[in-house]
Amino acid sequence: MIEVEVRQLLVSPAHRLAGRPADGPSPGPSDERVERVAVRRGLGLVGDRYYGRPAHRDASVTIMSVERLPRDIAPRVDLRHTRRNVLLEGVDIDSLVGATVTLDCGTGPVPFAVNRPARPCAWMDVTIGPGAQRALRGGGGVRCTPLGDGVLTVGPARLWVSGGTVADA
Repeated sequence: MIEVEVRQLLVSPAHRLAGRPADGPSPGPSDERVERVAVRRGLGLVGDRYYGRPAHRDASVTIMSVERLPRDIAPRVDLRHTRRNVLLEGVDIDSLVGATVTLDCGTGPVPFAVNRPARPCAWMDVTIGPGAQRALRGGGGVRCTPLGDGVLTVGPARLWVSGGTVADA
């Protein structure tokens, strides 16, 4: 078990980074960052743009680690800019591809299959700043499938890993 912190949660009903990065992001609601979100097995985060979409079932939730962010980028990262769903502190989630992680924010355990890396795209240079895409290579987070129902909240949490190892935990 690892003590971690859920720093931010993002539930976005709209895909805001479509088209060309030079055109800028589409406008969206100001309340995409939330303090609490319901998770549904195999479907994703209730209210999110990828919830229940068959094409995204193996990637409906994206988790990112603060520790993998370059020091100059970390203080200004906002999930509204990275379009990741969960920002964790205390674990290198990118090292856990192929594992199952269980996150408990005090509301009960929620397991996730960590399926593949979430590769940063050219939008990162627009939303975070020049050079962000390159800086986030290898640390842009992971795409996951929820394996159970539950609730995630911002704040202290515990994380368990099965079927993998934790680097830099």
